[in-house]
Amino acid sequence: NVLQNYYFSKKMYFCLLDTHWYIMVIFLIGYMGSGKTTYGRIVAEKLNMSFVDMDEEIEKQQGKKVSEIFTNSGENYFRELEKELLHQFTDSDNVIISTGGGVPCHFDNMEMMNKLGTTIYIHLTTKQLADNLRQTNISKRPILASLQNDELETFIAENLSKRESYYLQAHHQVSGTDEEIIKQILEVYSESKMN
Repeated sequence: NVLQNYYFSKKMYFCLLDTHWYIMVIFLIGYMGSGKTTYGRIVAEKLNMSFVDMDEEIEKQQGKKVSEIFTNSGENYFRELEKELLHQFTDSDNVIISTGGGVPCHFDNMEMMNKLGTTIYIHLTTKQLADNLRQTNISKRPILASLQNDELETFIAENLSKRESYYLQAHHQVSGTDEEIIKQILEVYSESKMN
């Protein structure tokens, strides 16, 4: 009985470790303007977790703005930087990570994020995305910089249709108003913690 209890306790211990690891790394994915960084910061503060914005981290490491990297080195180089940064999260813990809109769509990034932690797709309508983006400085977003205002929704709809098959591979989807999305992300965290 003592031996059985030992192996049972050992098994439960590693199960708890696996669960802890699973819930302590949260990747927020979604299209530009879906609010990944905004929601990520809010939820990280509520849960007392660290927060990383991938674009900001790349800018910090490279000493250049994302728009400069796109202009000077091209998109392929930038996608390689994203991939390298993802690998740096292998040993991360207790962190919420806001990914760039294209991160899930290249290499094996989506599969890797699903293995490293919990992935949450912030699923907004084309209109919601366009409205959100119009409130930001679009010139800072290389893919959108050349678009006229009336071209924005058309571009988003076309591009989102290409990317959504990757986004839908996420463990969870959230949608709605700001308050509803934050609540749903917190619920995902709580449910994962219980499992």
